[in-house]
Amino acid sequence: MKKRALVLSGGGARAAYQVGVLQALAELLPADINNPFPIICGTSAGAINAVALASHPGTFREAVTGLASLWKTLTPGHIFHDGWGDLSKGISLLAMSLLNEGVGGKKPLSLLDNAPLWQLLGDTIHLENIETAIKNNRLLAVSVSAMGYSSGKSISFFEGVPELQGWNRYRRAGVPTRLRLEHLIASSAIPTIFPSVRIDQDYYGDGALRQLAPISPALHLGAESVFVIGVSGNRSNRNWIKKKPARHSPSMGQIVGHLFNSAFIDAMEGDLEHMERLNELLDLIPPERREEAGLILRPVENRVISPSRSVDSVAGRCIRYLPGSLRFFMRAIGATAKSGGATAASYLLFVNEFISELMAMGYQDTMWEAEDLKDYFADIIESADAARQKK
Repeated sequence: MKKRALVLSGGGARAAYQVGVLQALAELLPADINNPFPIICGTSAGAINAVALASHPGTFREAVTGLASLWKTLTPGHIFHDGWGDLSKGISLLAMSLLNEGVGGKKPLSLLDNAPLWQLLGDTIHLENIETAIKNNRLLAVSVSAMGYSSGKSISFFEGVPELQGWNRYRRAGVPTRLRLEHLIASSAIPTIFPSVRIDQDYYGDGALRQLAPISPALHLGAESVFVIGVSGNRSNRNWIKKKPARHSPSMGQIVGHLFNSAFIDAMEGDLEHMERLNELLDLIPPERREEAGLILRPVENRVISPSRSVDSVAGRCIRYLPGSLRFFMRAIGATAKSGGATAASYLLFVNEFISELMAMGYQDTMWEAEDLKDYFADIIESADAARQKK
């Protein structure tokens, strides 16, 4: 079978969309198969989804069911302390850092304390199962990307088969390691929102930062085909709607939303466009000519599933379900639909109404492409059918 890689981008609460896509795939594929993606790469919240799948000891359908159950029960309190006092403390710590050259005191600076996320992931994700999956040939590698604040590099920490080697490219590197909880928390540590995490000699933050080539880790780990689940509707023509003239200058929330999008979304879309253009160029060169010329490049098959509707519009409707402290903060910085800053709020909308709608959208978007996806996974489906006939 093909060495398929599952690539899950970041996006905070937007990553619920990925779970809906995975639910649809689990229905389209045979119920008794193991993970159809021997290579799994995740960034930010996508890293948590990636490791949850890679570390599950059961079938792919069972792993997805467990992941979906986890997301359906999430509340902001499962991710960070969300009380009035907690938010006030975070704002005070940021302000006090101005008296210390902008550096945190006893712990790294952040607006929110994500201690509940440490507890949640520690209780629900069993990282020791990854090593077992690799030894049993159920998994080739799983990668988690984070950004080193001192090095300025995007580091892909990966655990895989022994023959896989690390890599070092411009602003990005791959480091073989035994994945720990610290890698997951670091990868999802949105700058200034959640505290950075110290790993070895450096502090790390959200993996989407400085990640110039989000698909690169999958290719370095040997992927022949990539299945990308995005969290932006920009690739859908239906979302290219002419905006109304601006009524006022951009709010702080609107500015932050664009900064988040530039980190979490733009690099992935740019990398996909680059890969598709390179595939088109390589298709024009016969394989024998590529070999004669010493070209080591090869076309990479890919499938992309991304939201068919605007995630921001969904976020705008769901902000009212946030705890009172966060609603007040979002309103204060203009992170609302009225002020054009719903994008920023969407990254922290760990409320059931938002999560459920994104999961439903991901499921429906995938089912619309069911026939094409059955062709994409034809080797897996045929192999499962043959195994059943032998029994």
